[in-house]
Amino acid sequence: MFATGSLGGPDKAIGFVLWRVLHRYIREADRALADFNLTHLQFQTLALAAWLGRSGEPVTQAQLARAGDVAPMQVSHMMKALEGKGWISRPRSSSDVRAKNVEITADGLAVLRRALPVMIELQQQMFGDDGVPGGSLLTALLQVES
Repeated sequence: MFATGSLGGPDKAIGFVLWRVLHRYIREADRALADFNLTHLQFQTLALAAWLGRSGEPVTQAQLARAGDVAPMQVSHMMKALEGKGWISRPRSSSDVRAKNVEITADGLAVLRRALPVMIELQQQMFGDDGVPGGSLLTALLQVES
């Protein structure tokens, strides 16, 4: 089986290496964010909500799910956790009664302001200049994503 259909071992398979790197990154992020009572997924969701809402326009859970390429139910569970911590509120949309907007509270913004530099530092430690905007790793990953 491996004689003709192999890349020569797991270390030579990009999918396997990406899988390991992703899991290591998430473990390191969870460790770094523990002081803020945040998980990696909670941080990513909170940061994405802040980014999408930066213009002041309402952001819905459905928009968050699409932007993060995450199942709507997973976003809903994450929103419940963040709401329970007092970091977001979820009022009903005035334009669509089925939709819930996501509003970051003052406490949510405060924790995000403290956690963001920690995550930037973690990315710098793990990926160096290759992971910054314009860096070779980020550029290659963005090409794959598009």
